[in-house]
Formats: sequence, C-alpha cells, structure tokens
Amino acid sequence: MDTEGFIALLNEDLESEYRSIVQYVQHTATIKGAEYLSIIEELKQHLGQELTHASTLAEQIDFLGGVPSVRVPEVPVATDGADALRLDLELEQEQLRRYRERVEQAQELGLGDVAEALRPLLQQTQDHVMDLQTALGK
Repeated sequence: MDTEGFIALLNEDLESEYRSIVQYVQHTATIKGAEYLSIIEELKQHLGQELTHASTLAEQIDFLGGVPSVRVPEVPVATDGADALRLDLELEQEQLRRYRERVEQAQELGLGDVAEALRPLLQQTQDHVMDLQTALGK
C-alpha cells in the first residue's frame, strides 16, 4: 500500500465517523424508556468523541497531503431503542476493526506519528464497543 491508498482508507474512516455522528444524534434524541436513561447519557459522550475522531482523521488526511471527505454515508433507521443500540454496536465494531488495521498500516508505511495520532481513536472505539455490549447484555 502507498500513501495515496492509505489516505483513501482514512477518508472512508472519516465518512464512517460522520455516519456515527448523525446516528448518535438521532438515537440520543429518539431512544425512549427508563431502561435507556443511563445509556443515553453514555451515547452523548460517544457523540462528542466521534466528533473528535472525525477532526483527528481530517487533520491526518490533510497532513498526508489528501483532502478530507465531506460525504456522509446513509444512516439506517432504527425501529426501537434496542435496534438503535444494535446498529450503534455494529458500527463501532466495524470502526474498531478498521482502526486496528489503520494503526498497523501506518506503522508499515513508516508513519509512526500518524499511528500514534490514531491510537486514541482505537482505544475510545474499543470503549464504545464495550459500553454498547454491556447495554445490550452481551
């Protein structure tokens, strides 16, 4: 892989973060029920972190000579609170897989500084997965 290919993958990650932002905004506004009160507050924290992830990715893309994407992928509509949390978990699990790959790829390309910039995203995404698994009783 070359730097251009890596930038393209980072842009896909950025687009996924945009989806997360939109999805979390919708879910925190629409999930109802006493059983979801604590997770709604947690999702609001996730939302702020997703915005930071998007900013970090855009900065790294620019640093590497690319242009950050502005495309937002389609956001699926949840049917209820449990479905919303399931959708959030699936997206976070995919992002976790991608960030693991991206850190490794950055190292392989000799971009240790970029890998270090991505590590907090990896850790926070892992935390999000664990939070959502707990909320879903997994």
